[in-house]
Amino acid sequence: MRDMMVLGIDTGGTFTDFVLFDGERLHIHKVLSTPEAPDEAIATGMAELGLEAPLRQGKLLLVHGSTVATNAALEGKGVPTLFVTNRGFRDLLTIGRQIRRELYELMPAPLPPPVPAELCFEVDTRRDHLGRLITPLTDADLTRLRHAIATLAPQAVAICLLYSFMDESEEQVLAAALPPGLFVSCSSQVLPEYREYERGIATWLNSWLGPLVSDYLGRLSARTAPAPLTIMQSSGGTVAAEQARQRAVNLLLSGPAGGMAAARHLADTLGERQLITFDMGGTSTDVGLLSGGELTLTNEGRIGPYPVAVPMVDLHTIGAGGGSIAFLDDGGGLWVGPRSAGALPGPACYGRGGREPTVTDANLLLGRLRPERFLGGAMPLDVAAAQRAIATLADPLGLSLEETAAGIIEIANEQMIRALRLISVERGHDPRQFRLCCFGGAGGLHLCRLAEALGIRRALVPLDGGVFSAFGMLVAPQARQLSRSCIQPFDDASGTAIDALLARLDASGVADLRAQRVDPATLQRLASVDLRYRGQSFTLNLPWQGVDATGSAFHALHEQRYGHRLEMPIELVNVRLLLRAPARPWPLPPWQPTATPSAQSAPLAGFAQPVPIRQRESLRVHEAIEGPLLLTERTSTTLLLAGWRGELDLQGHLLLNRE
Repeated sequence: MRDMMVLGIDTGGTFTDFVLFDGERLHIHKVLSTPEAPDEAIATGMAELGLEAPLRQGKLLLVHGSTVATNAALEGKGVPTLFVTNRGFRDLLTIGRQIRRELYELMPAPLPPPVPAELCFEVDTRRDHLGRLITPLTDADLTRLRHAIATLAPQAVAICLLYSFMDESEEQVLAAALPPGLFVSCSSQVLPEYREYERGIATWLNSWLGPLVSDYLGRLSARTAPAPLTIMQSSGGTVAAEQARQRAVNLLLSGPAGGMAAARHLADTLGERQLITFDMGGTSTDVGLLSGGELTLTNEGRIGPYPVAVPMVDLHTIGAGGGSIAFLDDGGGLWVGPRSAGALPGPACYGRGGREPTVTDANLLLGRLRPERFLGGAMPLDVAAAQRAIATLADPLGLSLEETAAGIIEIANEQMIRALRLISVERGHDPRQFRLCCFGGAGGLHLCRLAEALGIRRALVPLDGGVFSAFGMLVAPQARQLSRSCIQPFDDASGTAIDALLARLDASGVADLRAQRVDPATLQRLASVDLRYRGQSFTLNLPWQGVDATGSAFHALHEQRYGHRLEMPIELVNVRLLLRAPARPWPLPPWQPTATPSAQSAPLAGFAQPVPIRQRESLRVHEAIEGPLLLTERTSTTLLLAGWRGELDLQGHLLLNRE
């Protein structure tokens, strides 16, 4: 490890963050993102870190969290994609689930179909629910498909046949018949599970976004060669860039998953089993939960209007980041987000041409951000520009600048409080039993207020929390998430079927990881099953512990989640297997102060007396601090309110408790 440097890169909407481990200690760096060409910001940051020599020598490993798939999906900028399915199912993705997202809207605006009608192609082949072939694929189908591709000239093809998760033969034949140069996805490889709509959407998303992701990762790989490049997946594990180029749908939460991987590592380090996290960056806030020390995954995620049934960390995202823009609606009410100032022009106080007021501008005007200490003094903030931006709201509201800024902060806080309740209370968890962990550049300024609103008395601000997601890239293990539908009664016979299916999934995953030079003997295996009461539409995921123990755990979890249990037979739906390599060792030195303590204070709006200001880098291990206090550091600022006490642990993480 000492002769190989490892660089974690997190590309956000405002900043691109870097964490470099040189074999002995961590180095952090931030540059403004370049949304139109994310690799440009990466190249700039690597040059400023002086990594040209280790890059050329192949002594640098890069782990990257990419937003290319996310941004393209949200902005609707995928490539023309042909959707191939069974006869009679060309409207599958258009019809969807017929779930009304606005229950009380009598005339909801129709959503455009994901795939235009002219790009939907049907073939006559068919299998039944047991996987038996009813109608074989013919040469005429293949000829018509080739003709359609020649006429329509798509850049990608998504193939989704009914019950292909039971037998993929026809999908493979169709894929082999396609001309070279097309990006092709088969549902039997992307998501081999029941529910044709969710499987179809996942397959289409993979092809729709695939060429963009593949081109970007290809450019980045060429730019960073010969250094190996790995990519963070939405599930919190990493995968080689070459494999990631074929699995765009697995990268939709690539960046936020880095933060959750770091939180899991931190939970292990501190012995914390219960964490609620919020990652407040420049563009948005991502809220998540760790229960029992493990990441909470979901197969019911969404990206924009589309369900995403591939495994991803269970996060709730809201448009309440430091760059979120405050505005007045037609009735004169004050709102914050989801629109963001981004990296360019950014908040008004950045001095890059921004004129609209943001959460960052409000925190600066209230004195909570110190203009001379932002990014360690590398990027001074323009207080006058923030005042001018806030004034555009204060004047029509008839409020002072400070009152308006305080209102912006309170609205942003309320949005985050609702998100935290959704991820905890609404899912059967008591937040008072958790420690609240914040990261992202803006999180520390809001931590205490959010904790108090939820009744939480313990909080945590990690070391270098402003680049925490980039650190997560370093500590995330190489991993594979595999699944297969196996719909049958959950009884004694299920145990044999589950064990046999797990063995097949294991062999497939081991082959992939072996190609990345992972020793199969070191792998951790976590098997789970999706269960439901017979007749239900949705499932609960539980660790596989045998039929009896897993069945009992299902009844208990159903009661926790929904408030009741049923005396009905249980049905097995899916079998899942997580293969995870050991995380890299991190022999980090103990925390040592690097700054001289100084006695400073400043007036902060809302505080009767001037508030002391300390540099986090000046604190000693176990040195007691208490609020009110403003704690500045290289990548973020933390505001301790009255009643909160804290100290640094041996690694420099700030542990907080409320009286």
